[in-house]
Amino acid sequence: MAFSTVIPTYENSILLKKSSFNGFKNLPKAIPCGHFKFLVPMKTKAATRVVSVSCSSVAQPLKAAQESINGILPKIPLPAFPFQEYMATKAKHVNEALDEAIPLQHPLKIHDAMRYSLLAGGKRVRPVLCIAACELVGGDEAIAMPAACAMEMIHTMSLIHDDLPCMDNDDLRRGKPTNHKMFGEETAILAGDALLSFSFEHVAAATKNVSPDRVVRAIAELGSAVGAAGLVAGQIVDIESEGKQVTLEDLEYIHINKTSKLLEAAVVCGAILGGADDESTERVRKYARCIGLLFQVVDDILDVTKSSEELGKTAGKDLISDKATYPKLMGIDKAKKFAAKLVDQANQELAYFDAAKAAPLYHFANYIASRQN
Repeated sequence: MAFSTVIPTYENSILLKKSSFNGFKNLPKAIPCGHFKFLVPMKTKAATRVVSVSCSSVAQPLKAAQESINGILPKIPLPAFPFQEYMATKAKHVNEALDEAIPLQHPLKIHDAMRYSLLAGGKRVRPVLCIAACELVGGDEAIAMPAACAMEMIHTMSLIHDDLPCMDNDDLRRGKPTNHKMFGEETAILAGDALLSFSFEHVAAATKNVSPDRVVRAIAELGSAVGAAGLVAGQIVDIESEGKQVTLEDLEYIHINKTSKLLEAAVVCGAILGGADDESTERVRKYARCIGLLFQVVDDILDVTKSSEELGKTAGKDLISDKATYPKLMGIDKAKKFAAKLVDQANQELAYFDAAKAAPLYHFANYIASRQN
């Protein structure tokens, strides 16, 4: 089926139009030919540093686009922080907590299927973001861990269901056969359902030393992120958009809901449970919205520039299924420039906080932008 689209420039972006994303509103209305230069500010309490980045000219055709995203994202100065060690340590703690939360018990088949996908590896981005946000506002890992595990349970559910034949029909996930390939479609559906329901139970029952009203707020935030006003909304519009004319605004609606909302919930729930005030909560929400959309922009770019072996999942499926993606609508170069702007805006939201406490979140933005799956 032929794919048609409205080719956007930056002024069509939802995020660029919204006043809450102030870092975008003064962008040029078109990307000129020749060299494109932009300034990337990095705010800290001590000073504002600026880096000038020069990028190549107009977007290349998709088939020719093989350069790494690292070549176009700004090399912004980051607070000194042992980020890789932090990620590895927190991911290890999350894995231990997940293993303990869902033991192998009767009925064995459903718990085996749940654990197969939940413990299949991965960087644990969402749970570590939840913990980092909690620590940012004065909480600790123990307070955030049940919610952090819930984020990974829900994320895993979405992957199990997304891989089903009736959805994306994928056979590979994280370098291993997908859940329905291992256990059958019926069990895969039930495993996803069980993970989703248990995630809420786990937050309610396992969260300690937090006031009941904050636990309820976190549960409400999580429920909103995964329901018909969040992940499900993005999924259904994504399905209905295949092969149709799609604008950048449509695409951003899909991915703000399908991808960003759960990342946003991870950060916001961590902040709520850690005792954040309203201003701090909204700051981290805006940060997370940028990070969530950035995650999808980078995923779209990697889908057409990396192999299945490099990704750990089937590469090029969006192109084959005629799905709308950022490279398809904007071209590779402009998609990468948009990713750079999202990194910049995410970091600007963190300037409100103490730089040392915000260091993990500063590094997260750069990590997601430059990740090599």
